[in-house]
Parts: sequence; structure tokens; C-alpha cells
Amino acid sequence: MSAMQTRSTFPGGPGRLAVLQRHLVAVPVSGQVSTAIYPTDFQYTLNNNVLTLEQRQFYEENGFLVIKNLVSQEDLARFRNEFERICKKEVSAPGLVVMRDVAIAKSEYVPDQKAITKVQDFQEVPELFRYCSLPQIIKYVECFTGPNIMAMHTMLINKPPDAGKKTSRHPMHQDLHYFPFRPAEHVVCAWTAMERIDRSNGCLVVLPGTHKDTLKQHDYPEWEGGVNKMYHGIRDYDPNNPRVHLVMEKGDTVFFHPLLIHGSGMNRTAGFRKAISCHYASADCHYIDVKGTTQENIEKEVAEIAFKRYGLETAIDLKDAWMAKGRIVKGVRTSL
Repeated sequence: MSAMQTRSTFPGGPGRLAVLQRHLVAVPVSGQVSTAIYPTDFQYTLNNNVLTLEQRQFYEENGFLVIKNLVSQEDLARFRNEFERICKKEVSAPGLVVMRDVAIAKSEYVPDQKAITKVQDFQEVPELFRYCSLPQIIKYVECFTGPNIMAMHTMLINKPPDAGKKTSRHPMHQDLHYFPFRPAEHVVCAWTAMERIDRSNGCLVVLPGTHKDTLKQHDYPEWEGGVNKMYHGIRDYDPNNPRVHLVMEKGDTVFFHPLLIHGSGMNRTAGFRKAISCHYASADCHYIDVKGTTQENIEKEVAEIAFKRYGLETAIDLKDAWMAKGRIVKGVRTSL
């Protein structure tokens, strides 16, 4: 079975599978704008004439959309260079979080250090945060959030070669588990491949259509080799669900809904696999109290990390954490 194939039991039959494969192989880019009159019953996309009718229908049905060759090679090289400078401790910034793998001792850039697998919350690193306001990215983000756009969560993922304990995997999860803001329909992730990404180096795997479901219970998976901090996974989901592996070329960008169930496999190659991403939300979204919900466990963990990292003795809630790192990238900061 190739990386572009799924099980023959895909819901909707061969027709829907053909549509999925066509989008993954040759998705229309931003220059191709539909002149069709759009229906008014779209739930997950907004009418601003950027997406074609087919693209809107695809996202509505599947919860993700790949746009080919959206970010330039030059920009990706600059992001890679800045990541290297962070690894070498030539760059630091308030709030920047550097994460290392629990099982991998070999660093990519610095000898005798555990491998850095992710930097996140880089809103105070101008060179990396530039990604979040690239016009070609924002153009598509606005199709989901509307004109007032907040960059809420930033990451550069550096998936390392697996050390044999499978810790380079990311369990299947829904990103909304980490977010105390709603409505989910006005939240979207932009995730850009910084090199060719396929099943050999741990591409994203998605369960199409699962964005239409509710937020599920997440916990740490019981993996023999251990699991990295904050890598929660869905407690109960059908492992036989049809899935699509997103094979992406350098510069390709996938936009996906925060309820879409997704994860990634092991990196079986000798190199580190890089991607850069940002979660955006409409500035008109509102915060919710997660106490008494399935998200209460992540709020407790965030509070524990804040105490350990910053010595904060007064408990912070999830809302406080996200309010501190959200940044307006277009329009007006109205609520978030």
C-alpha cells in the first residue's frame, strides 16, 4: 500500500477516495479562484473567494486541505537557520520553550546534548514568527477565521531519527484538547513541510471527517518506550478507522481543523524531519472554563510546568497561558 493509498473500505466508496487522492496530488493553488456562487450552508469555511468551491467542499467533508508549494525555499532556509541558532543557544527569547526527546541523546547541531525535537511559543523570535504573518498563509487562514486573526500556538517540529523505542511517534490526538477557546470552527492550524515528508520520516496521518465529532478524552498513551511531555493521545478511538498519510513536498502546507484526529509515525530515516506550524483563531473567539471537562488534565499539567519553570506559586489556568502568548497578526484583537 503506497503512502497515497488508503483502505478500500473508505467511507463514501471509490468516488470519495479519488477526490482525496486528487487533492493530495494536485491541489489548486491560490491563483485559481472559483467564480461559482457558493452555497450558504458551509459550516467550517467562510465566503471570501479565496478557496475554490471544490476546496471548500473538500475541507467541509474531510477537515483538512493541502495547498502545494505555498512557502518559498528561501523562507524555509531562513527558518531552518534560525532553528539552528536556537539549538546553539545563539538566540533566546521570553517564553520560548525548547523540548528534547526522552530517549534520544544525539543532538543534530550540538555535541553531548539530547536531541531538540521541538521549539514552541516562538512569538518573541521575530525571524520564526515571520512565518505566522506570511501573506500567502494569512490569505488562507482568513478563509477559516475571518479578518481578525490571532496567532495562538507556534511550533517548529524537529522529528528525530527514532532511537528504537518509538518515542518519535506522536499519538493520535485532537489539537482542541490543548485550547480553551471556542468556537472550534474559527480555529485552524497551518502546518508547512520544511522538506519532503512521507511515511519513512513520519508524515502526518489524519482520519478524514473526524472534525465533525466532539472533543474526546486525552491521556498519556501507555507506550513501552515512554512518551514525550505533553504528547497526549486519545484514550478511545477505533484504530481501524480509515486514515490518510499526508505525503508533502518542501513548502507544501496543510490547513486543518482542531478537532481532526491526527498524529504521526516514527522517523525511520537517519535525518531529522522538520515542519513549522501555527494555530490561528479568530480574535472574536471566547475563552471557556475547562474545569470539570475532559481538558482539566491539561490545565493541571500546564500549571505544574509554570510552577517548575517560572516558580509561579499561584495557580494559573489554561486561559491565562493562552492569553499571554496570543498575538494579533491581522485585524483587531477584539476578544482573545
